[in-house]
Order: sequence, then C-alpha cells, then structure tokens
Amino acid sequence: MAKNRMDFIKENEMETVQGRDTFLSLAKQIQSEYILSWKHQKPKKDEWEVRLRLYNNQKRDKKAVGDTTLFTVHQTILASLYVDRLDATWSAKESGDEEVAENLNALVENDYDDMEKDISDYDWDWDTLFFGRGLCNLEEYIRDPENNIYLPVPQILDPITFLRDPLATSVNGDRFRRGAMRFGGYETKMTKRDMEDNPHIFDDIKFEDIKFGSGTQSILRDMIEARVQAQGLQTTTSRMELEENLGANAQYDITLWNTHFEMEGAVKKVKVWLANERTKVIGLQVVKTDYWPIIDRPLYPTSHDWDGTSIPDLVEDKQRARAVAQNLGLDAMRADLYPMYIYDSNKITNRKDLEFDFNKFVPIDAQNKSVGDAIMPLSKARPNMDLLNFIYTSLDVSAQKATATPELQQGAMSSQQRTLGELNLIASKVDTRYSLSAKVFGWSEKRFWLQWYRLYKDNFTENIDKKVLRLVGAFGAKWRPLGKDNIIAKVDPDVKIESQVLSRAKQLEERQALTGYFGMALQEPTANRRWGLKKLGKLNGLKKDEIERLFPPTIDERVAEDENEMLNENKPVPMAADNDHNVHLEIHAKAADTSATYAHIEGHKQALSIKKVKPELFPEDPMAATFQPDGTKPITPMNPSQTKPMAPSQTSNAPMA
Repeated sequence: MAKNRMDFIKENEMETVQGRDTFLSLAKQIQSEYILSWKHQKPKKDEWEVRLRLYNNQKRDKKAVGDTTLFTVHQTILASLYVDRLDATWSAKESGDEEVAENLNALVENDYDDMEKDISDYDWDWDTLFFGRGLCNLEEYIRDPENNIYLPVPQILDPITFLRDPLATSVNGDRFRRGAMRFGGYETKMTKRDMEDNPHIFDDIKFEDIKFGSGTQSILRDMIEARVQAQGLQTTTSRMELEENLGANAQYDITLWNTHFEMEGAVKKVKVWLANERTKVIGLQVVKTDYWPIIDRPLYPTSHDWDGTSIPDLVEDKQRARAVAQNLGLDAMRADLYPMYIYDSNKITNRKDLEFDFNKFVPIDAQNKSVGDAIMPLSKARPNMDLLNFIYTSLDVSAQKATATPELQQGAMSSQQRTLGELNLIASKVDTRYSLSAKVFGWSEKRFWLQWYRLYKDNFTENIDKKVLRLVGAFGAKWRPLGKDNIIAKVDPDVKIESQVLSRAKQLEERQALTGYFGMALQEPTANRRWGLKKLGKLNGLKKDEIERLFPPTIDERVAEDENEMLNENKPVPMAADNDHNVHLEIHAKAADTSATYAHIEGHKQALSIKKVKPELFPEDPMAATFQPDGTKPITPMNPSQTKPMAPSQTSNAPMA
C-alpha cells in the first residue's frame, strides 16, 4: 500500500495552507482542467458514440437493411496493418554493447508473447483506425522473482473517455516537448480491492466517504450507454443504488488525471486519483520522467493537429447514403411486387373480398357482362433506377478511393473486367498507401519499445533479479539467464522498427539481385566465398546460429574473436605468421577503437605486403615465425611453452566441395 497523506506530504516537503487539506488546490486545478477539456471535446465524443452504433447497430429498424461499408473498410485496413507486424531490432551505440543488443533482441521476442502484445496491438490498431489516434499507457511493471516474471504491461486506453489539453498536438510533442499535453486523463471504475492493491492510493482513505456514481459531466457513463445501445441491450438508469448493494464487487467512479503541480518548490508531473466528482484526492504519484508514459498512435495525422483523420471520417457519410439508396431500392421492389390498385365500388361492395387467398371467388355486379374494368393497377411515377444505381456505385467508389480499399482488397470479385497488368498496378498502389500507414505506426512502435527498455532500466534490480529466457535455435532449446548488466547498456542502444512485409519484400529483391551477381563474383579466385554464402543464407531467412551451423567458424575467426577482447582493453596482441590476415582484418573491424587495435590491424596489413614480397618468411609451421604487433619485422619464434599451438589455417577462400 502507499503511504498515508501526511507521510506523502512530509516526504515531498509539501506545506499545508492555513490548516486546510494540502490537496484542495490540486483538486480545484484538476476540476478546471477537466471542465475545459470536457467542453472542448464533448461534441467529438458524442459523434464517436453515434459512429459506434453505426459500426454495429443491433437496435436498427428490423424492416430496414443496414449497410456495412464502415465495417468492411475498417476491417480491411485493420487486417492489413495488424498482420504486418512491426519488428523491433536493437543495435549498440557504443563498442562492447553488441552482446547487450543481442540479448535485448531475444528479450523482445520473449516479452512479445508474455505481454500478450498481439492482443494489445489489435485493440491499439482498432482504436487508431476508428478514432484517428490510439493511446497505450506503458508504466506498469510486474516483478515476481518466485515465478521468474519481470515484465512491463501495456494498457490500451479508451479514446472516448480520454480528455486532454485542447492545445496539445500529441501526448508528448516533439523532442523539445513543443505541442505536448499539459494535462489529460480519463474516468475509470475501481473496486475497493483495486484501490487497496494500488500502491499510489493513500492507505488512510475512508471508503464510506467515497460516493458511488458520477456527475453530469461524465464521459464514461455516456460511453457505456452508447455501447450498450449499439448492442441492443438494456441500459441501467439507477446504477448508483444497484452498486451500493454489490458488496465487494461495487465499483466506484474514479478519475485518473495527469497534470503538472508545484511540489518541493518545483513544478513536477504528477498522476492523481480523484473521487466524488473530482473533489477528493485519494492518490498521487510523481512521474519520474520528463514525458508522460502514454504512447499515442496516429493513423492519418494532420500536421499541428491532435485528431487527424479516421476511417469513419471518410466513410460514415457514404455508408448512410448507401443505406438510404439500398432501402429506397427495396421499397421500389416492394412497390412492383405489391402495387396499388383502383376498383369499382359499385361492382365490389366488400373491401375484404380483395384480400388474397387461394381458390377464392369474388362476387361483382356483372349486369354489363364484363369484369375487366372492375379492378386495375394504379398508374404512378416509376423511380429512375439507373440514377439510383449510379449514385450507389459512385458512393462505393468514393469510399474505396479515400481509404485505398478496392473490391479485391476487401476479398470480393471486381465488378469490372480488368487485365492482369491493371490488377498488379492496383495492388502495388494499395501497398504503397498501406506502407505509409505502417511507417506512421512505426513512430509509436519505436516509442513503445524505448519505454519498455526504460521500465527494465528503472525496475530491474542489479545483482538480484535474473530473467531466464528459453531460446530455440538450430541446436535445440537452451536457457539463458539475464541480469541487469546483460540487458542494460552503458549507453542506451538504438531501436529500429521495420515492417515485416516491407522487410521481406526488400529481402526478396536483394536476394534475387545478389544471387545472380554472386554467381559471377564467386568465380573470382580471391572472392570471399564464405562471406558471400553467409550473406545469401541470411537473405534466405536463416538465423545466425543456423548459418554458423552450416558454416562453422574457422580457427582464424575464433582466434580473432578472442583477440578482440584484449584489443578492446587496449592490450597489445602479437600475431602469428600463418594467420589468415584477411579473416583477421574482417573480425578486428568489430573491435573497439583503441591504439592496440589500430596497431594490430596495421600489423596484418604489413604482413600481407611482406608475404607478397617475401613469401619465404611465412613457413607452413605455425610456430616458425611471429610478427610484432606493429607488423614491421619478424622476431625470433616463441617458445612452444609460451603460446598455444595453432592448427593450420582454414582460409575463407577455400574452394567448395
């Protein structure tokens, strides 16, 4: 549990004002911020609630037919962007952190499943497409050493209930926090147990002082009622009375608000929990970072604007018009099947005689011995069905163009006969539009994984916490324990986000180009065959351990890797005459930039020059000669007891079997 109010006040050096509650001014400030945001965004929220009913309206007139354009387009784009997973790849910023970057890449794969990010990504993408901007809160961290659980936990926020600074263009703005949200938050529901388990809610609050229900300016209540009505369910009006009788399951309406507040003589970012229509502060958390731990994901962002453009913005009016056209068409069809008639009331005196029935006889006045003019269809104006069909089709085309979702992309047969070239061109343009959205999604994905790294950096305890990963490779499963020094670099690493679809397309293109080129290049006797074949293996999707199993590291590669450890510490390393100097130069390129590294690399270069001029200085016996680290001249061979014997070199240019 959190500290009580007085302990929190003392710890943060907050002063009381004339004996009043310290948090009264904070609650008053938040109330003003909430009302300002509510008045600014309430019309937009009301429109979203209407669109939710339009998306899946189960309460519509049963005699009418609803159009599914919004659902179809939304799901088509969602499927494309959701299936195209964005991969996060870490790379070291400083020499010596390469192993940390590899561990982070393995940890990403592990946590992707443990965090159930595939599920949260669906909700995040769904919100982004429907509301124009999705919100993911990433600040919770599970630390459970007994079950080997150390895990950041994402939470997808409902954009309908989220209120924010009217002047903000995004949650955290640009690199200098320009356009960042000054304040914002949302309403939520919490049981008594939820509040007791929350470490930031004061442990001295009295639950009998917390009221059930919400005020008139409740976005949460309106959202719940809108979704209930869209599903054709019954709304609950007197919820306050019902909640009081639910015991431990009773839920209180709590506002969770992010704002700035002056503490310890400085303005700090704080997260505040409020009850009783935001008049009572029941919890407070000081945010440690200079940014809000909320990642926002836009779809079609508009420069200098928060909302941007959403799928319903582009499709809603078309769906409504198409539904009108469809129902007018149905009415016209019914009119043709059940037309209006006029009849002679002198001949047919009983109106019920005109009701349809099988094997029925209707009496008429047949004095003139003719029944042909007793009843006849009523002549009326016929609707222009060609114009109706044109309008219906043009609305469909307009929605497809706006969202780049042609019929084929929706999984439907094209209404027009098109050539294969046209279909391929359409598909390529669709991919171009979708790849733009995928790149925009990459902005938020990068921020997500940077915040994920930050949570491990702040919460993973050094020399205590150990997270065990199960890695499945070419040699089977193996378990790798990771401590803080294994996943936190000396300098925070970079993360690169890349679309799987774009990455595979680029990989395929590069593979096709290099396969033909390597076929010619590897005929050159001096070509590095092993490097070329490893490169093609990588482009064919083989992992690093699979490539190493296919091409085991040579003795020169292993020795050079060991030498790099000494070079990284700026220790001189002698070199043997029988080294494959080209292989060593390739491996030493990964070493740190130390004076010992420069001298050792220069020694290999000098050795290659000397070998060309005086090959007799390079005997077959690996212990016959050894060069100085600077490579200037040979020295007396070392005593075998002073060095480890080296096996004959496996050159990188050896012919393939």
